[in-house]
Amino acid sequence: MDGKHGILGNNPLLRLGLGICPAVAVTTTALNGLGMGVATAGALLLTSFVMGLIGGALNEKARFAVTLILSAAFASVAQMVLRGWFPALNDSLGVFVPLIAVSSLILCGGSEAAGRGFGAAIADGLVMGIGYAVAMTLLGAVRELLGRGTAFGAAVLPAAYEPLLLAALPAGGLMLLGIAMGLYNAVFGRGRNGKEGA
Repeated sequence: MDGKHGILGNNPLLRLGLGICPAVAVTTTALNGLGMGVATAGALLLTSFVMGLIGGALNEKARFAVTLILSAAFASVAQMVLRGWFPALNDSLGVFVPLIAVSSLILCGGSEAAGRGFGAAIADGLVMGIGYAVAMTLLGAVRELLGRGTAFGAAVLPAAYEPLLLAALPAGGLMLLGIAMGLYNAVFGRGRNGKEGA
């Protein structure tokens, strides 16, 4: 992972394909996408923060185990925050909040943070987290607009609009994510491939 390009050029969801399962499962609304994206970004940032502090003292075998323990702890914190302050959102996200603990995004990001300096670890965690949250929110917004005619719960399309029910189903979410990944890579992939080949 390269956090320098995490929001646009190397987005963890749209470019690297990390965190696809919750993206398909919970992004039926923009609010769900935002909530899951922020919870994951927070756990990633905190894991990167701690691994940036202590990672240099760990050997490679210990890094993954410590990253897993930290991600589980911060996923629990995220669930407690959602349960206490946003209970309806917590219920909507369901089992996917505790599953943040084994998110490929956090496990990869935390392990890589251990091998970098503290500043680079924080920057990577922050940029990759923001990139993931933005992608999740946009996917949720598109699915909500097509599937319900609303945006963040507010009616946007005319009452005569016939909702595209497929957009609200996991199969529709997977199709829309695939289209988003294709468009994203068509726009941002060419420049990167040209640079890599040079």
